[in-house]
Amino acid sequence: MISWRRLAEPDFPLLRRWLQQPHVSRWWNHETSAEAVARDFGPAARGAEPAEDLLVLLDGEPVGLVQRCRYGDYPEHLAELAPILAVDVEAVSLDYLIGEPRWTGRGLGPRIIRAIVRATWTDYPAAPSVVVPVSVHNRASWRALEKAGFARVAEGELTPDNPVDDRRHYVYAVDRSGG
Repeated sequence: MISWRRLAEPDFPLLRRWLQQPHVSRWWNHETSAEAVARDFGPAARGAEPAEDLLVLLDGEPVGLVQRCRYGDYPEHLAELAPILAVDVEAVSLDYLIGEPRWTGRGLGPRIIRAIVRATWTDYPAAPSVVVPVSVHNRASWRALEKAGFARVAEGELTPDNPVDDRRHYVYAVDRSGG
């Protein structure tokens, strides 16, 4: 059973370990010192910013993280997407990782994404869609989105999460009627 709860400060050592995993660090180019994790994830954990960092549990065991936010709360992301795709301010964005290596490649990613999207329609009643940009090079991520029911709706250049990647991104979406 997949469930989640808001990430809390006691979870930071686990998150830090996940961010150091090669399969995560390749796509989540993130500083992994204890101070950096607290700095970057602390505001959401305390509810001091509009994004949600959700610790994903499988049968009660922490396995991953989902970040969820409204595009209207982060106008810089909305503005960067504008030349590629018109996105409603109420649309929701997701980012996700499976931190535990033993759970990668087993179909868990699409299950998590589907569950979060279903909850999003209740948690964000004004959201017309969930829109997720992903590096064209991150095949595992965009395949998970496709398996979760997302469609590729655009392609274009966006700032990569990891500077080793070029700017090419696919944009995937699912709307309320399809999710």
